[in-house]
Amino acid sequence: MRIVETLSASTGGIGRHVADLAPRLAALGHEVTVLCPLATAAAHDLAGLDVGPPSRLARLAGVDVVHAHGYKAAAAALPWTRLRRLPLVVTWHNAVLADGVAGRVGRALQVLVARGADLTLGASEDLVATARAAGARHAELGPVAAPRLGPPAVARDRYRSDLGLGPADVLVVTVGRLAPQKNLGLVLDVAARLAGRADLSFVLAGGGPLHDDLAARAARAPGRVRLLGPVDDVASLLAAADLMLLTSTWEARALVAQEALLAGLPLVSTRVGGIAELVGDAAVLVDPDDVEAAAAAVLGLADDPARRAALAAAGRRRAADWPDEDQVARDLAATYARLAPRRASRHSTRRRPPT
Repeated sequence: MRIVETLSASTGGIGRHVADLAPRLAALGHEVTVLCPLATAAAHDLAGLDVGPPSRLARLAGVDVVHAHGYKAAAAALPWTRLRRLPLVVTWHNAVLADGVAGRVGRALQVLVARGADLTLGASEDLVATARAAGARHAELGPVAAPRLGPPAVARDRYRSDLGLGPADVLVVTVGRLAPQKNLGLVLDVAARLAGRADLSFVLAGGGPLHDDLAARAARAPGRVRLLGPVDDVASLLAAADLMLLTSTWEARALVAQEALLAGLPLVSTRVGGIAELVGDAAVLVDPDDVEAAAAAVLGLADDPARRAALAAAGRRRAADWPDEDQVARDLAATYARLAPRRASRHSTRRRPPT
């Protein structure tokens, strides 16, 4: 099959997902084209793939199926897929969280692509329900697997020493884009609540528009919070940490939550979106606006190494049941194959011109 994977601007999880999916589809014998903005292509390893801008879709020939990641990319692809009678698969990775005009436009695009797509995949069950309510003809769960991290490049003791930590210190990490959805003020609030504990340190890893605001607040607030900026070697950071704190107001199948459980790192997370269905009882969940509960969860794990070890073991067991990237690619290839014959059937039933 000739498969087109298309997405809009993404320097984070969606781009990582496509960058890991496309070469696996190619390895299965398919011809794969990735269409995305230049900044997205530059942010991810797409070497060896056929890559171009989204506008190139109008010029491609011989395409069997188009898979759009996100409703914005799907809205852009929809006219061309309808014109050429190409099957369109859309994965919803994110919810519409904005209010006002942006929220109304986002929800209108959701309805448009839900009704226009041949198949809608939601990265979490709440997204599937939203797609069905928006009029999706066929909607189902489409898991997004976290790319497996390689081994740590820096030993745990060395990494912690570089951060100024001793053997008895407890390191709490938060990894993600420094953006409003991540609710990172909660990290600072938790650190402030636990400022009396000199053995507790917090780090924020990632870049984004809120960096300067968070850095200024961290400098003024009590508690030990350090902003590391973007971190390439996430495996070493997770190996050096004692637990992860995820504070988002919404997530589907958060890649960082998957990475934590895969790495055996105890997780404290907000109970939002698809997190509960993802982690089950292998994490401690709190409400996104409950500072006291989040601080109590962090402190409880900091003071109980045995409980941290038990939660780490539960996380590894939970993660063992998740599909990996290879399985996701195989499942999607099978889905594409089911849709492609429908296209051939539609073409074969078109009236032939008189001879």
